[in-house]
Amino acid sequence: MRPAPTRPSHAPAKPEPATRTQRMDALLKGPPAIVMPPGMAHAIRDSGGDTCRTVRQNLAAGIFDVDGVLLASPHERAWREALAGFAPPECFTTALYQARVAGRPRLDGARAALEALGVANAASRAGEYADRKQARLEALIATGCVTAYPDALRFLHAVQALGWPVAAASSSKNANPMMGLIHYGADRMLLDAFNANVCGRDLARGKPAPDIFLLAAAELGIPPAECFVVEDAPAGIEAARAAGMVAIGVARHNDASGLWAAGADRVVGSMDEIVVGRLANGLLCQR
Repeated sequence: MRPAPTRPSHAPAKPEPATRTQRMDALLKGPPAIVMPPGMAHAIRDSGGDTCRTVRQNLAAGIFDVDGVLLASPHERAWREALAGFAPPECFTTALYQARVAGRPRLDGARAALEALGVANAASRAGEYADRKQARLEALIATGCVTAYPDALRFLHAVQALGWPVAAASSSKNANPMMGLIHYGADRMLLDAFNANVCGRDLARGKPAPDIFLLAAAELGIPPAECFVVEDAPAGIEAARAAGMVAIGVARHNDASGLWAAGADRVVGSMDEIVVGRLANGLLCQR
C-alpha cells in the first residue's frame, strides 16, 4: 500500500472553517467602508451611473446646519462690515470666513477672525467685535437679506418623505429667527419643519466639538451612528465625525478641499446631487 502523500512544508495550511459565532460577527460588522480620496471620487459607480460610497452604518435620521446649508444669510457680510475699526473690511474674505468663523459660536468666531488678521489683543477685543457683528446682522435680517437654498429645501423634503426625523443644529442664536422668515410648503415656516431643534443652545463646547450634534441625536431619539449631518464648514464636518456620524459637506464657495480635509464622507456642490433613496442602505451616492 502506497503511503498517503504529505503536504510540502512550504504549502499554506487549509484554513479552519469559521464558527457560527465568527460568521455572525462578520454579518453584524457589515461590509468594510470604501475610502475614496477626492481624486478617486468617480472611481466607483453603480449600474445606474451614480458615484457611490459605502459608509459603515445604515442611516435613519438627518441633522442640518442652517447658515450656508439651508439658508443664504448675511452672516459673512455682517462679519466683514463690522470689522471696520479693527482691520480693513476687505481683508475678511470668504475663504477666511469659511475656514475660521463659519460654524463656530459667535465669540469663538470673532476671536479666530481677529487672530487670523493679526489684530492686537484679539482675545480681549473679540467681545466688542462679536457685538458689533450681531447688531449689523440684525439690521440686515430686518431688511430681508435672508433666502433659502432651493436645493436644500428639496433635499430636506425628500429626507422627510422617507419617514426619517430631522433636526436643525446651528451654533448661531440667529438661526431660528432667520428660519422663521422662510416659508416651507404652503402652510408652515421652515422653523416648524424639524422634529428637534438645538440651534443656539448654550453648550460647554462649540464646533468642532461634537456636543451640538450629539444633543440633536439624543433629542431625535436616534443613535449617533445612524445620523448623517449636512455642513458647509470644516469645523462642522469635524464635529460630525467626532460624533460618529456621517458627514456630508456642501461646497457652495469653491471650498471643497477644506471640507475633504476636515474628513467629509462626501462633498457636493448642491444637495440635488445626493441620491436620497440610497441613504437608508448606507450608500452615499452622487449623481
